Amino acid sequence: MPRTEFIATGFHVPERVVTNDDLAHIMDTSDEWITQRSGIKARHWVSDGETGATLARRATLQALAKAGMRASDLDCIVYCTCTPDHFEPGNGVFLQRELGISDIPAIDVRNQCAGFVYGLSVADAWIRAGQYARVLLVGAEVHSRGLDRTTRGRDTAVLFGDGAGVAILGPTDAPGRGVLSTHLYADGRHAEKLWVDAPGLAHDPFISAELIEQGKHRAVMEGREVFKFASVLMPQSVATALQANGLTPADVTLLVPHQANLRILEMVQKAVGLRDDQVYVNIQKYGNTTAASIPIALHEALCEGRLERGDLLVLTAFGSGFTWASAAIRW
Repeated sequence: MPRTEFIATGFHVPERVVTNDDLAHIMDTSDEWITQRSGIKARHWVSDGETGATLARRATLQALAKAGMRASDLDCIVYCTCTPDHFEPGNGVFLQRELGISDIPAIDVRNQCAGFVYGLSVADAWIRAGQYARVLLVGAEVHSRGLDRTTRGRDTAVLFGDGAGVAILGPTDAPGRGVLSTHLYADGRHAEKLWVDAPGLAHDPFISAELIEQGKHRAVMEGREVFKFASVLMPQSVATALQANGLTPADVTLLVPHQANLRILEMVQKAVGLRDDQVYVNIQKYGNTTAASIPIALHEALCEGRLERGDLLVLTAFGSGFTWASAAIRW
């Protein structure tokens, strides 16, 4: 049975850069306040005409060019997002249309910050089974249009950015290479600690002026609780991935974690027992791009030469649900 390899990656973020000082002009905040609490210095927000699907298209075209492939060579799209362009259908079919292709399947994965690793597990299973040979795995988000950009919403509005990252995956028979394992978890007991309540069909009607006035369409987060769980469960998931493959932290070439909060990343690094050079961090430039954060960070790490053939890559993420996940990959 073949393993799954990363053939090529790509990423795209909007040209519009929003700094902490920019936010200080529209809400009661400051660069110092944001930096101390999150490590974020800037983020990218979309402009008119940009959507999640258009960001994903730009990232995909970059990956296809690197792989020497055409869109028509793809067998399947796995699109991970928590900010779909429309209530339905999912963004995968809109990306398919943007790429000028049809007939291939497209599935959307709605696991928020853990989405890319969940999507990797899905794609890996299909490739190992021989069902699809060239899978486009996408993480793309447009948070900015859903944020409360006032002082009332500053606790979340300062954290999130827009962007897309993709990976083209395929089978490899090279001994020891590829995705070694993926590990997925969820605990719905904590669902309301990080969620967007509406629009949703638990409400009748599913959207109304009252729901909007109550702010039910905005992300709500109990920051302390999210921090507490993430700083414990992300290191646990990394330990599971290493143990499943008979590896230790010393074997890790690079950990690419979901870029949620610099303080969380520092606690994860300390708990796992990794050096600074073993962890990739770029949250300062992009903020939290949920499902897009790992593929964006992975692409940048590759461009910087942080991974070579045979290196051990570990991914980990935690987010709404609560859902969390990890993966071990022999590059």
